[in-house]
Amino acid sequence: MNNLVIDMTHGGVKIAVSLAKKGKNVLAYDIYNTLNVIDRKMLEIYDVWLLDDLSELKDYKGDVRVIYPIHLPLTVNEITSNNPDLNYTFTTHHEIVGELLSDWGEDIIKIEVTGVKGKTSCVFMLKEILIDENPLILSSLGALLYEDKKEFVLKKDISIAPANIKETVDLAYKIANPICKIADGVVESENLRKYESAIFESSLGVSGIGDVALLCNISENYPIAKGRSCAAEAKRQVFRCRNVVCEKESFDKYYSDVNHPNVNTFSLDDESANLYVERADYSLDETEINIRYRDVRTVDDDVLNGSLCVKTFAPGAHHVKNVLGVVLTCLVLKINEEKIIKGLANYNGITGRTTKRSKGNSTIIEEINPGINTDAIRQSINMIGDLEGWYVAIGGDYGITCEEIDEDKVADYLNNLESDIMLTGDVGSSILSKMTRKAEFIDSIDEVYGLAVHDGKNLLFIYRSDYHKLSQR
Repeated sequence: MNNLVIDMTHGGVKIAVSLAKKGKNVLAYDIYNTLNVIDRKMLEIYDVWLLDDLSELKDYKGDVRVIYPIHLPLTVNEITSNNPDLNYTFTTHHEIVGELLSDWGEDIIKIEVTGVKGKTSCVFMLKEILIDENPLILSSLGALLYEDKKEFVLKKDISIAPANIKETVDLAYKIANPICKIADGVVESENLRKYESAIFESSLGVSGIGDVALLCNISENYPIAKGRSCAAEAKRQVFRCRNVVCEKESFDKYYSDVNHPNVNTFSLDDESANLYVERADYSLDETEINIRYRDVRTVDDDVLNGSLCVKTFAPGAHHVKNVLGVVLTCLVLKINEEKIIKGLANYNGITGRTTKRSKGNSTIIEEINPGINTDAIRQSINMIGDLEGWYVAIGGDYGITCEEIDEDKVADYLNNLESDIMLTGDVGSSILSKMTRKAEFIDSIDEVYGLAVHDGKNLLFIYRSDYHKLSQR
């Protein structure tokens, strides 16, 4: 069988090479024409045949398994029409990663996290709870390994494409198995770093290797694959995992047709969910959340009922939803309640997402995220409550994620907001052109902070960006 891996931009090189190492016959198609010299050489070394165009499929016979990203902008017909006589099967990048890692991590706690909003925050809350299990992490902030609560950066600039789950596992193996040369050859060092848990963030679904898959939400069902599919459909892959934790509202709206024996749901206020909030005392510093759970089905097929109270950094309702998903995931894994409470108490937000800090006499809340969209802007502003004494700054970059901002909707919302508004970046400039009320455009991000401090105002800074890019400005 020929394995045709499409899309070298989003992890296809890793997938193609991994298959070739297993002795598979592999073809590759660089649909976006982004291959660099090193990756091209890597494909050549492992005898991966690079197609210049899919029309070259006319030269092949027999079976072809097409391995494609879930957001591929090509239709099945556009692929198969190049040689209708071939026997085609189709596998997503997520599914092939699950296949490549099917025999990995039998004794490791494995969690896969997806959703439209809150994925990275959930990953790092889970990290705090599982810190004693030396977690291996893939997130939009990097591939990381923790040992004795110390962080080892495996790779900083790495995407959450499914192939990078395999990349993270491979990187961890290299750091966990250092080699030392001796006279008679090469031997493995006995001083191995070991991890007992793994938490993988993925943008458009999961690979299926997780003991539990956490679907945070479908807060905005944005289109993918040139409008032929959508976020909710892509994230349906979570139900390939044996246990699934899902926001109830998202489950009811998009997945009511799913027949899966081990789905547990969470909600802020729907008492028919397996886990919900009885009371939440919101604060910009520490929110106290009383949680009730019932009929929670665990990885061991036990059923749990009870309640607990957690205190953590969760200044808005959308942050509390993330907490609920994390707590329910841990309950499904049968993690001790005291460990959950302690881990969440240690969570103080993450740099490059939601953080709170002081500058001069000003309180600054930062919501910096490559996936900021209309709903996220509204929720961030709602968490402040009384906006008197606050500046609201909104801006950022385009071309970061698949998610889009409905500028007209944001402009209408801001037109009716009783607060001083500053706009910055390409996103801010576009929104400003559609607003009817007065708002100030500021070129420099530093000037946004400086103006708030100078005027003695608190600042809510909502910025759509890759934090690594923002931090370099």
